[in-house]
Amino acid sequence: MNYSYKWALRLLQVLTIILISTSVKAQNIKGKVTDYNGTALENVGIFNQTSGQHSHTNLSGAFSLPATHINDSVYFSNLGYKTFVLVIEPKHFNEQVQITLEESSINLDQVVVVSKVDAMSKVVNIDVQNDPVKSSQEILRKVPGLLIGQHAGGGKAEQIFLRGFDIDHGTDVAISVDGMPVNMVSHAHGQGYADLHFVIPETIEHINFGKGLYYADKGNFNTAGYVDLGLKKNIDKSMVSYETGQFNTNRFVGLFKLLEGNKSDAYFASEIYLTDGPFDSPQNFNRINILGRYNYKDLGKEELTLTASHFQSKWDASGQIPQRAVDQNIIGRFGAIDDTEGGQTSRTNLMLNHTRFLGDDQFLKTRAFVSKYDFELFSNFTFFLEDPVNGDQIRQFEDRTVMGAETAFEQINITVGENDMVGYKAGIGFRNDNVDDVSLSHTLNRKTTLEQYAFGDVDETNIYGFLDGTYKTGNWTFNPSVRLDYFKFDYENKLSEAYDSRSENKAKVSPKLNTLYTVNRNWQMFLKTGLGFHSNDTRVVTANEGRDILPTAYGADLGTIVKPVDKLVLNATLWGLLLDQEFVYVGDAGIVEPSGKTRRLGIELGARYQLLDWLYAYNDINYTYARSTEELDGEDYIPLAPDLTSVGGLSISDLGNFSGSLNYRYLGDRAANEDNSIVAEGYFVTDLNLNYHIKNWTLGLIIENLFDTEWNETQFATESRLFNETASVEEIHFTPGTPFYLRGKVSVRF
Repeated sequence: MNYSYKWALRLLQVLTIILISTSVKAQNIKGKVTDYNGTALENVGIFNQTSGQHSHTNLSGAFSLPATHINDSVYFSNLGYKTFVLVIEPKHFNEQVQITLEESSINLDQVVVVSKVDAMSKVVNIDVQNDPVKSSQEILRKVPGLLIGQHAGGGKAEQIFLRGFDIDHGTDVAISVDGMPVNMVSHAHGQGYADLHFVIPETIEHINFGKGLYYADKGNFNTAGYVDLGLKKNIDKSMVSYETGQFNTNRFVGLFKLLEGNKSDAYFASEIYLTDGPFDSPQNFNRINILGRYNYKDLGKEELTLTASHFQSKWDASGQIPQRAVDQNIIGRFGAIDDTEGGQTSRTNLMLNHTRFLGDDQFLKTRAFVSKYDFELFSNFTFFLEDPVNGDQIRQFEDRTVMGAETAFEQINITVGENDMVGYKAGIGFRNDNVDDVSLSHTLNRKTTLEQYAFGDVDETNIYGFLDGTYKTGNWTFNPSVRLDYFKFDYENKLSEAYDSRSENKAKVSPKLNTLYTVNRNWQMFLKTGLGFHSNDTRVVTANEGRDILPTAYGADLGTIVKPVDKLVLNATLWGLLLDQEFVYVGDAGIVEPSGKTRRLGIELGARYQLLDWLYAYNDINYTYARSTEELDGEDYIPLAPDLTSVGGLSISDLGNFSGSLNYRYLGDRAANEDNSIVAEGYFVTDLNLNYHIKNWTLGLIIENLFDTEWNETQFATESRLFNETASVEEIHFTPGTPFYLRGKVSVRF
């Protein structure tokens, strides 16, 4: 009797719990996530394993999660922290949930693949943390599928390849640093010129990127994608590093903590880099970088970051050399036809980033910047084709001031009904480029000006606004957005005897729609669609009286990111991009060249695998079919458009006192001209770095091109004439890739 009574009472208790659980409506829980020091953690991934609802913490570490029931399991995940699982109890509906995450070594267990349009950024930042950027040339290579090449002595911006584009120096990828644009419009050397050498690699915190044109806040040049570098707001310890190696290379870096308080932090960073390079004529390259940064954060109220930096560089270059000169033993692979090439450049930046917390899940974000920039470059691509006596050397020059600002209001986590959430971001901004004395001249030995081809002033203004919305319902996330751009182009031709000033203006509307479906916390599928553009050079705009000056790009991505097991992340994307008619200003010749419509179709595959706690592997492979759509078959190749690329590697960390990485990059053969009669040869290059840590000291070994592969870093199909030739020849002209390159490094933290 007593036994039956106990069981009846137990059954009644269970039924009561079930009744209460099922009768309680789904509710919204709110809270805050911090580390053990009380610092708010932004972008912590939050996923309800039971309902499939997902969210992220905001700038103040706060979060809101709808459709939550008692006994639901909610996961909190962030890179560098152990995943925390919260089982929902009744008390969590009546109070702010406080979550404290414990720091841990970075690994793939901490990745939650949900609800982010640019989710691959979070995954790839594991690559960055496991294998930190060691040089300015490596910065962009961290983006899967993006390759670069240098062809002017190390001081010029690199040539960029991405998604079947020979982007030149930045025409179709929007690059920024903490929101400050790097691309230069109407540049003396080429549209969208993006020089990242003013960034000290050791100051990089993370790399955000997105492929395609699906991001309303990115705007101009965002067709193949965007890259935004985030710099460290503070540093844990001061650090001094010295690096030395082959080719008279010396590099000194210092990071110094200036201020550390409850709300304020400040640090100073500097870099000096000297090298002659592997060339027969020394590069005499030198670069100086300095940066100062102050961060003020009053949690829940506001955050302010002020940044000042200065960069200057000077170098000599051997330029691009013709293959026949090497084959005929006129020069070696590292020789030069004209070794008086080279240049100098500098950039001084002031940046302000401010966030005001207006209330629950409401923010006002403001950024402003001003840059003073100058550029001078001497090149000789055709040698004695145009001037058989003096040669064809050219000088490109400009003196520029860039300023801009943007303010955006953001409202997130608005609960609609029981299960849905909405949010939006609305912003306005402007950018003005005032470029004085932008010029192209015929010169001799970098000293004598023989003739001026182009000389004038550019004033270009871009005013824009955007509205970006998010609607989450169940496992679906819908992200519609639209951007409006207005451009004003002014050019004054100083070579004209009479006053010759031309002005044009143009507006552009770019709608976008991204759809995400979250199968579970480890599996996201997406469809992205939208329109984008890149602006053309002001000299093109005015010469063509405003016609066809903002060519539209049409894009679509269909893909998935999946984490089948805790230590493996896979991604796959099918994509397409169509680009309308455009006119291109060729800065090296001062002429306007029309080009027709193009079509690019591609597939991207990637894998990241945490083999062991200390061993991490990654691999990306990309294939693109790129063609002009208005040319005959066989004559429709897009010169230098890469079709097959791949990067990958192994990284070790915390293996006793050792860390390091072994990486490769591959670029396949590609057409160098429209009919594929001239082919640019591909390459496979491997790099190695190894570090040994002793207390606060680190000893490092860096080897570029470990197997001493003979490769061409950049190649062009160019018509040129050597001094002893009676007729010109069109063939591959190349800059040789770095041979086996050994450097040693020692650093100390204090």
